[in-house]
Amino acid sequence: MRKTALITGITGQDGSYLSELLLVKKYKVHGFVRNNFTFQNSKSSWRIRNFRNRITLHKVSIHDEKKIEKILLKIKPDEIYHLAAQSYVDYFKKIKKNITLDINFNYTKTILHLIKKNNIKTKFFFAGSSEMYSNKTKSKISESNHFSPSSSYGLSKLKSYKLLKSLRHNNGLHASMGILFNHESPRKDTSFVLRKISSSVAQIKNGLRKKIKLGNVKAKRDWGHAKDFVYAMWLICQQKKPEDFIIGTGKLHSVEYFAKLAFKEVNLNYKKYLEIDKTLIRKGDSKAKIANISKIQKKLKWKPKIKFKSLVKEMIKCDLKLYNRK
Repeated sequence: MRKTALITGITGQDGSYLSELLLVKKYKVHGFVRNNFTFQNSKSSWRIRNFRNRITLHKVSIHDEKKIEKILLKIKPDEIYHLAAQSYVDYFKKIKKNITLDINFNYTKTILHLIKKNNIKTKFFFAGSSEMYSNKTKSKISESNHFSPSSSYGLSKLKSYKLLKSLRHNNGLHASMGILFNHESPRKDTSFVLRKISSSVAQIKNGLRKKIKLGNVKAKRDWGHAKDFVYAMWLICQQKKPEDFIIGTGKLHSVEYFAKLAFKEVNLNYKKYLEIDKTLIRKGDSKAKIANISKIQKKLKWKPKIKFKSLVKEMIKCDLKLYNRK
């Protein structure tokens, strides 16, 4: 019998890759989208356009608990992947911190409450974040590290996790968290630095711009590929007992190194096109967080397959194709 999965954030980078993975595994895939969503006006619909006829989308407001409940009871998902969240990047500076906290936490709270209320037999996956940890951590971060978020995004994730953990312990919910370190792909939004670089390189190569402005290019991150990460999410949901796992690569690379490789893909010297803009330097940019993935490697036999250089090549190839059309 085919399994049914529900994905929040289905039009995002992770949601779209996860949808494709689950379709290959013969799942019935459902996803929540905003009430005003259409394939014509949504900026994110392109990610799921190629398989739109193979999935079922439900238009809901995160505040409409009754409608969410009705959908859950109708489709009876075997697995729920809660990936939707208001992201933590500079373009959200205009939004008050407490709004980020409320939106992310309340959405999680609603779904978990409805699972408990209706005794829905499902496996719930929650997308945590490395933002839940302190920027002052010096060694590799494992599941035993103390949480100490410094951003509203990290706080919202931690608050959601505390509720998840309580319901798991006290009510027997099969609820797990994957603590996601940075992960990229051609489907990442251009407001994030690696996709900003790859899209800018493609534009420069095609004569559509002359320079790229970046902040702290020495900043290092543990960057993986979203395809690898969504496979880890699926593995976590296949476990008999709910458990939390860190998902990362265990390797660090700098923004400058990515830029160097990206420009090299189009036979250009990155130093000729890169401008440092100090206004783009964010507080904590220099602090590197690196994942200790020994637990997920040992228990789930998971490790990232796509190398960093392959990620660069793929992103450049896709953006060159995109901007060649323009």
